[in-house]
Amino acid sequence: MQELKLYYYPACPYCRKVTRFINKNNLELNLKNINKDKEAAKTLVAVGGKRQVPCLFIDGEALYESDDIIKWLQNNKLDK
Repeated sequence: MQELKLYYYPACPYCRKVTRFINKNNLELNLKNINKDKEAAKTLVAVGGKRQVPCLFIDGEALYESDDIIKWLQNNKLDK
């Protein structure tokens, strides 16, 4: 199974779009709120190269853009 981490912050409308999809589909992902978790914010920039959210790390590779993240989640089965 792939390691998934979603870097986000709640006030971002694009992040809310992704988190609504996650909640609606009962998906289990490791969520990293970059406003509350300073280490997560540092990791986002260090690994992804920028402080853009939402960002889904898939086995350490960054995927940006809410529509692309939702499309990836739809096309990949997540084991619970």
